[in-house]
Formats: sequence, C-alpha cells, structure tokens
Amino acid sequence: MARRTLVIAALLAALVAAALASLALGAVSVPVSEVVDVVLGHGHGGPDQRIVESLRLPRTAEALIVGAALGIAGAVLQGALANPLASPDVIGVTGGAGFGAILIIILFPGSIALLPLGALLFGLAAAALVFAFAWSGRNRGSATKVVLAGIAILAISTAATTSLLAAYPDRAPSAIFFIAGGLTTSGWEDLDVTWPYFAAGFALAALLVRPLDRLALGDDVAASLGSRPAAIRLGAGVAAALLAAASAAVAGLLGFLGLLVPHVVRMAGGSSSHAYVIPASALGGAALLAAGDTLARTLRAPIEMPVGPFMVVLGVPLFLWLLRRAA
Repeated sequence: MARRTLVIAALLAALVAAALASLALGAVSVPVSEVVDVVLGHGHGGPDQRIVESLRLPRTAEALIVGAALGIAGAVLQGALANPLASPDVIGVTGGAGFGAILIIILFPGSIALLPLGALLFGLAAAALVFAFAWSGRNRGSATKVVLAGIAILAISTAATTSLLAAYPDRAPSAIFFIAGGLTTSGWEDLDVTWPYFAAGFALAALLVRPLDRLALGDDVAASLGSRPAAIRLGAGVAAALLAAASAAVAGLLGFLGLLVPHVVRMAGGSSSHAYVIPASALGGAALLAAGDTLARTLRAPIEMPVGPFMVVLGVPLFLWLLRRAA
C-alpha cells in the first residue's frame, strides 16, 4: 500500500509539473507565476494572458484528457485480455479511426470540420465489427478471439487507408499530421464534439474495476463468484473503444501510449489491482502526453512537431523488451 501511494503521489507531482510546463513553455515563454495567476483567475491582462488562455490552456486540457483516456483504455484491455501487450490497436479502434479521418481529408477536403466525427464513427464501427466476430461461433468472447478479430479488422482498415492515400497522392500531405498524431490549439472545439464519449468511457471503466480484478483470478473462478467473463471483456472493449476513438478524433493516431503507461505503473506499484492501475494509468498517461507535447512544441520552436513520434520513441523499446522477456 505504501509503495502504491508513493507512485500515485509521484504521478500527481509529474502531472502538475507537466501541465505547468505545457502552459508556460513554447515559442514564447511565460513565467510560471503568471501562469498560476491566469489559471486561478488573477491574470493581469496583456499578451501573456491571451497566450495562456486562448492557445495553451485548451491544448493542455486536450493533452491531459486524451492521455488519461489512452492510459485507461490500455489498462482495461490489458486486464480484460490478460495480456500486457494489449492496447487500443488490438480491438481495431486505431485503424478504423485512421481510415475515417483520412476518408474525410481525402474525399471531402472542404468539410475538414467533420474529421473528428469521421474518426470517431469509424473507430467505433471497427470496434463493433471486432466484437461481432469475437462474440460469434464457438468460445464466444474469449481473449484469443478478440485479439484475432482485432488483428483482422486492423489489417483491413490499414489497407483501405493506404489505398486512399495511393489513389489521391496530391491530397496525402494533408493527412500526415493526423497519421503522426498531434494536438492543436482548437482543444475546446474538439472536446465539444467528443466529451460525451470520453465521459461514457471513463464511467464504464470505473464500473469495471472490481469485475476486472475478479477476471484476473481466471474465467472459472470469476464465474464461480457470479461474474460473466465474456460480458466483462465486452464491457472493457466498449470502454476502450469509446476512449480510444474519442482520443483519435481529437489527437490523431498516438501509438504505444496505451501500451506503455499501464505496464509501467503495474511494475512501479508492484500491483495489478485495477483500483490502483486504472487511476494510476490515467495520471501517468495525462502527464506523459502533456510532457511529450511540450517537448514537441519547444524542440524546434517556433516550428511545432507532432507528438506521436515521441510516444513511439518511448514505446518501442518497452515493446521490444517485453517481447524479449516473453521469448
């Protein structure tokens, strides 16, 4: 308990530090004291306050919400599938959301405001197809069927996205930022569309804390305790789909964050209890994405780089390390 409490405290401190850095740093630096005054409603006006309120605050809020959502999505999937390599990619959400966004960018360039909605709808549709296949035939709702169905839907979505980009090469550059994954200053507008999905995903994940702990004991034990393993996996898949699709609609395709964060917090806390893993993953994901976005904005300021590659740089070494241990 002391170890888990220490990890949570460290993650809270990292979250506060990352949020303050996100608000203070950029092409124009703003003193942290002034940032705190603006956040508390005691700003003194002037360009610094406008920069913080209009440009950085919505972007920081977007980073915190998306990071927390992807951390939780990975945590519930890894718990439901009993697989530390599970992530939103497994249930096809990332591939479906990518196809939906590229479809809007390529075929309807004059309606770019529909991009978040397209990513959200196609991400959820891809997850629905995975669930439909995984819950049909024999061994309905098993972890193996969910993973295999997710791989198939991801392959189809990737092929469709690639075909679109190849058919319209003159419009492909417009899709690069979404594919790479990045945040923008239009955070409030994007969240206006997606907040119900974030809220539903967060609420469902909270309800799954105790059922996921029972599922960790094995399907037979969970069933003997009155739980339904297939229903728990379905609920976890729905929660992860809502959170991952909404995140993709806001920030594009951010790989490895959902894989990296839950695994690290489990190792740091020495516990797989979802009462600890889910909130810790939310804090860790929010802090990591806010810090990564700050680095992406400041590394070559005033040029802003997408944050997705930074998540991959962090995630790939862990992924390879896990594969080495599994082998």
